[in-house]
Amino acid sequence: MTRPASATLAAPTPRLDSLTGLRWWAAFLVFLYHMRVFAPLPGPITRLFDEGYLGVTFFFVLSGFVLTWSMRPAVATSTFYWRRFARIWPAHIVALLFAIPVFYTFATIPEGSFLKPFDLGILLLSVVLLQGWWANPAVLFSGNPAAWTLTVEALFYALHPVISRVLTPLAKRGALWLALAAIVWAFAYRLGVLVWPESWLTQVPMPITRVPEFLLGMALAWAMRSGWRPRLHPVWGIGALGIVVAAIVLSPLSPVFGRFAMFGNEFFTVAVGIAIVALTAHSLNGKRFLFETRWQVKLGEWSFAFYLVHATVIYLALRVFGFQEASWRNLAWFGVILAVDIVLAWALHAGIERPVERRMRRWKDARDQRRAPVQSAAASAN
Repeated sequence: MTRPASATLAAPTPRLDSLTGLRWWAAFLVFLYHMRVFAPLPGPITRLFDEGYLGVTFFFVLSGFVLTWSMRPAVATSTFYWRRFARIWPAHIVALLFAIPVFYTFATIPEGSFLKPFDLGILLLSVVLLQGWWANPAVLFSGNPAAWTLTVEALFYALHPVISRVLTPLAKRGALWLALAAIVWAFAYRLGVLVWPESWLTQVPMPITRVPEFLLGMALAWAMRSGWRPRLHPVWGIGALGIVVAAIVLSPLSPVFGRFAMFGNEFFTVAVGIAIVALTAHSLNGKRFLFETRWQVKLGEWSFAFYLVHATVIYLALRVFGFQEASWRNLAWFGVILAVDIVLAWALHAGIERPVERRMRRWKDARDQRRAPVQSAAASAN
């Protein structure tokens, strides 16, 4: 007998520390990706770091999964939106203020420099998280360049209550069919861009192209909340991630790998789904995995703040010390900048992200409680 959606929503869901720990490694991948700009390492390892951007794909799938895993029927849509705003905007603004003097200047910009002329209008787009709707790099990467992903997340947050109304009436099988549809959507769009590179498909704004990743995460979370328990060890999930990255890295060596790499982000999206499902099922069976150590979970909790500050520190080093020639000596730079990023991430998380979010949530919760008796009385009167 299928359990009604209301009962599924009301059922408690445990904390998934393994996913929190893995979130740190996704952020670390993005860090490696940006370190190539300042202090590259020699040899083939650079090709591995070239794929570090895939950490963002992990975040997008995980976002859909976590929001759906934790959603509750008693939370009003307005409260959901306020909590999402409280979660990302205060830390984003502080990181933006830190980034502006690093990436912007009023002086003449040398040719080939990453610096940008100060433009208040463009910067305001990043304040309200709209910069990601433009393909022009001067707009897309305006303000804090890493924050373009927050435009994508803002769209996800806007869509989540709407998609949830379609998703929650579905049983386990329906949710899995929706997950499959999200995967087909992602591959079909990529195929369309490859076949018709001059078509309107290439003009679709970035946030819309990433919706399948979020939708996949949502569908998988609901399938698991509805009772789906695949027998899949986490090693297979993490192995899927490694296999996809390895195939992309090897793409220059073989036409087969080359064709695979054309759909690299899509295959990685599927691998992320497998990894998340495997780790979640493992946790629900009362088992622990290697990502659940205290230090990984803690770094995972700081990962959003780390993501917001890491590129700014890297480019500040580039601005002060200049580009470093490829060398294994650059590992010292990796260590120093990683340490600085972690300290700043802790400060941003502990000083802004966590306390401000709590205060903002408490304010909205108190407001909702004050309004509840009034709404109840009005309903009774009708």
